[in-house]
Amino acid sequence: MHSAKKKVSDMASAAKEHVDIHKAKAEEKIEKAAVRTKEEEEIVHERRKVKEAEAKMKLHEAKAEHAAEKLHAKQTHHLCCHQEPVVGGHGHQHVGTAVPMTETPVPTYPLGGGGHPSFGTAIPPTGNTVPTYPPGGHPPGYHK
Repeated sequence: MHSAKKKVSDMASAAKEHVDIHKAKAEEKIEKAAVRTKEEEEIVHERRKVKEAEAKMKLHEAKAEHAAEKLHAKQTHHLCCHQEPVVGGHGHQHVGTAVPMTETPVPTYPLGGGGHPSFGTAIPPTGNTVPTYPPGGHPPGYHK
């Protein structure tokens, strides 16, 4: 869509340039009819060249502006539709967003041993720690 808009805008600018060039040539013919010396004729010719150069400069400025608009529209589209992932969602966590832990909690389940020899031999926590999950129950994913 933006490419089509840019192309149409460029074509309109090119048409305007051609109109300006033809207008400069017509003005040159009118002014040449009124000149009396060769020097005046050269001055009129140079004025036409200046007007043509200005028309070409305006065309290139317009094309650059159209290209910038297209780029801006493309970048804005990517920025408006891009969504930041939710912190902690889908197993991703951005650096620096984790809550710092003051103490390392020690798992206290399953109580009473059983299974792996390291389970059930928890070191008693000191100070404020996170309660076991779920209190008095089994860890997530434990099915019996």
